[in-house]
Amino acid sequence: MGSMSKIGRRALMKCGVASAGLPVVSKLLGSPVVAQAQAKSDTSFAAVPGQKGVQDVFGAYDVDPNWPQPLSALPGNEQWSWGSAEGIFAENPDRVFILQRGELPNIKRPKEIDLTQLGPSIGFPIGRLPWRDATAASPPGPLDGPNHGTENVDWRWQHCIVGVNAKGEIKETWPEWDSMLRRPHAIYINPYDKDKYVWLVDDYRHSIFKFTHDLKKLVMTIGTPNTPGADGTHFYRPTYLAWLPDSTMFVADGYVGTRVAKFDKDGKFLMDWGQKGTPPNDTRPGYLNGVHGVAVDVPSERVFVNDRNNHRVQVFDTNGKFLNQWKVGDQPSDVHCLHLSAADRHLWLFDRGTNKMIKYDLEGNFLYSWGTFGDFPGGFWGVHGMHVDQGGNLYTAEVDNGRAQKFIPRKGANPAMLIGPGVKPIWS
Repeated sequence: MGSMSKIGRRALMKCGVASAGLPVVSKLLGSPVVAQAQAKSDTSFAAVPGQKGVQDVFGAYDVDPNWPQPLSALPGNEQWSWGSAEGIFAENPDRVFILQRGELPNIKRPKEIDLTQLGPSIGFPIGRLPWRDATAASPPGPLDGPNHGTENVDWRWQHCIVGVNAKGEIKETWPEWDSMLRRPHAIYINPYDKDKYVWLVDDYRHSIFKFTHDLKKLVMTIGTPNTPGADGTHFYRPTYLAWLPDSTMFVADGYVGTRVAKFDKDGKFLMDWGQKGTPPNDTRPGYLNGVHGVAVDVPSERVFVNDRNNHRVQVFDTNGKFLNQWKVGDQPSDVHCLHLSAADRHLWLFDRGTNKMIKYDLEGNFLYSWGTFGDFPGGFWGVHGMHVDQGGNLYTAEVDNGRAQKFIPRKGANPAMLIGPGVKPIWS
């Protein structure tokens, strides 16, 4: 290639070719300035700056492959494993709640076989891909239909709520509540509640249950169990919760419901907002489909809502006034949950379609993403719940892989690439 004029060099730089393809441009131009820019750019995108070799497969984290211990480690539970993991919440690093839809058979990965009945060159399982879809295998079935498979053969409705410690050891179970639950969806402790009541959302029962801190007593039910609706005493498959400092509570309602409902600290209905939209591309403010996540930024009093079926985040004030929105992406984008890191005030989402943790500022500007598909330790398939403890450890619950995972910040990790904790609990 012949020499390049100064005008040509300036044109390349102006068009962004240098930033988009620094190695190529550096070779073409032989410019030490471009080479230095390349090195700076490369370093800035490393989760742990200054490393030689390797890659950030799990972002700024290491995964603990032995957390939690197998469910089959429980006495008498040797034949059963984790079911579809719906929710997870860390009261502290040594008490983590895992919420799941029953148990699945504890079997090893099958050997690959040819499926000639389906056609030529078809086999299962495929190489390194997951081989069991826990969310399809775990009960319940459709609201108006039977469960999948046969009870006590294909699944078992036990250990829906499990408590584990920092080592992953199963320390608490609450079998007394299994029969009450139909499709447990999310579990919380309100960070502003000194008594640390435990909240559980069951979307198939259209209800929210409030328990004492030890989960020994049910003290409140919001919603009318088994009866769907959209008013002060009814939900239609609610999904997630969020709170203000005065314990005002917001309910994302829901899979079928198309609103956010607001309650006071005593569970009294205050108001709601939202209308049924026309997915998958509705852009009208306040129109919702698949209300599958809610988070609150306390300093600005903004409520962030995952409008899942329209592939966007909508932002409101605490009384439902529309403020902003941004699109997360077209198909296969399918955001499952969102988390607001309180100290640095950023919004993180998990996208089931792309298997990515995605970071935005609170105006919707995309900043960073990480994650990879798989059922190996650290891989993602269907993260449906996420939480961060006071020590910065990230926990995920996966409906498709049927498991919970713990991610530990790597030494020297860039703080901007770590998912920060939510609001600091008053009881921590």
